[in-house]
Amino acid sequence: MGLVPHRLYGQLMCGDTFGALAPDAVRFLKRVQQVVSSNTVHVKGQNFVFSRVGFAIQKGVAAQLVARLPAISLDPLLIKKIGAATALEVRATGIQYTFAPCIAVCRDPRWGRCYESYSEDPEIVRLMTEIISGLQGEITDDSKKSVPFVNGQQKIAACAKHYVGDGETHLGENTGNTMISNKKLFGIHMPAYNDSVIKGVATIMTSYSSWNGVKMHANRKLVTGYLKNKLKFKGFVISDWQGIDSITDPPHANYTYSILAGINAGIDMVMVPLNFTEFIDGLTYLVKNKFIRMSRIDDAVRRILRVKFTMGLFEHPLADYSMTKYLGCQEHRDLAREAVRKSLVLLKNGKSSMKPLLPLPKRVSKILVAGTHANSVGYQCGGWTVEWQGSSGNVTIVIYNKNPNRHFLKSNSFDFAIVVVGEPPYTEGFGDSLNLTIPEPGPSTIKNVCGSVKCVVVLIAGRPLVVQPFIDTIDALVAAWLPGTEGQGVADVLFGDYGFTGKLARTWFKSVDQLPMNIGDPHYDPLYPFGFGLTTTPTKTT
Repeated sequence: MGLVPHRLYGQLMCGDTFGALAPDAVRFLKRVQQVVSSNTVHVKGQNFVFSRVGFAIQKGVAAQLVARLPAISLDPLLIKKIGAATALEVRATGIQYTFAPCIAVCRDPRWGRCYESYSEDPEIVRLMTEIISGLQGEITDDSKKSVPFVNGQQKIAACAKHYVGDGETHLGENTGNTMISNKKLFGIHMPAYNDSVIKGVATIMTSYSSWNGVKMHANRKLVTGYLKNKLKFKGFVISDWQGIDSITDPPHANYTYSILAGINAGIDMVMVPLNFTEFIDGLTYLVKNKFIRMSRIDDAVRRILRVKFTMGLFEHPLADYSMTKYLGCQEHRDLAREAVRKSLVLLKNGKSSMKPLLPLPKRVSKILVAGTHANSVGYQCGGWTVEWQGSSGNVTIVIYNKNPNRHFLKSNSFDFAIVVVGEPPYTEGFGDSLNLTIPEPGPSTIKNVCGSVKCVVVLIAGRPLVVQPFIDTIDALVAAWLPGTEGQGVADVLFGDYGFTGKLARTWFKSVDQLPMNIGDPHYDPLYPFGFGLTTTPTKTT
């Protein structure tokens, strides 16, 4: 049985400014690995192994893009390259396993984890499972079907999550109840898991959510019956953070039952961040008293060892110092910047189609940059991200004012303004929202600036937000999603070095009263439909 007693959090600073700290961080992690690798427990001589593993969320430059750029302009080759770059950077930190990709099909943007989903369309999400081939390596022709595949020491084990249906909970509530038919579950939310298993994904994580009232962490029918028996998945199933605790309401109300239900459902590795001794004692009791069969434990151990052997962990268990050269390397930054450019979606360009605002001219006297999100890498990266500052460059005379008042605007003669606003970072249920409005001072900044100066609004958000009240005021609107550290890619397209090509991978609603609303629904009446995106032609400037 695999036991994950805690996550290892740390700031692995890298790049031009902080590169010297990366080797120190890897040395620290290597020491942690040496300690925990020698701290295993064997119960009565059986294959009943509790291994303490520290997991870090991927933080590489390319990793910023794995869950944050919807469908990356439907480019499976690009997403595979991003997966490969992510694998190198995660390996460089000494970690061999990533909790990615999230292959949820977000059917309601009120869900706080919608930005982790590629699209509302299951076919697009299926295309994006190509990232598994980047993370783990391209499966070979002679590989066994449905068996984990990790191709060498420059690749990492992937984790398809969250199994299954987490993108369609009632009102978009995180960890909520997905009340849909068998046909919708297997037609919308399951196909990407089928594809992931075929691609040799090493692990799959269960969801906090329920399907028609049954917690996924306790759903033996779907975890063992369908995933393991029907799809023949041979990797291991891992719980979410304290996932088995949530089987009861309130969580942890009957922990012995939670262990019993979770393990018998088919969970092989349990993520236990705090109370791991309680878990060990409870599981040991349940096995000794035959509430959980030893064959179920042997199956879990067999699956975990299969993945570890596939990863080469027994031959190469520790961090490799030589890999630190990949952290923040220029090639990965360029790849991230390309992904930003290709993911931008132009929603409006000029108050008249005959007078487009974009691309912006480079030869002007003065530019105003405003908005809470214009000068914050943390905001641009979104949730699950250790904040670290990137470099930036100025063009012409650029004046930044976070929330300029009317007097400031009248006393300056700006050629145009770029207003960058959006959502603050959030994760999981903290991002659930029933109104999906842009937080203040965003609306005030749009009103003040765009009411006085020609302006383009760049929206930093992991999902569509309410923008209809501002459409008539602004000249141009760009959905930039969560571009990560390489925000220069936004400027590349705004100023015409590259053209806008991105298309919406999810429907942009007019009002939250319409939600949930997805392409094909009878009441489909969006502000911007699925697949919408204006284009521009690159300009050449000497």
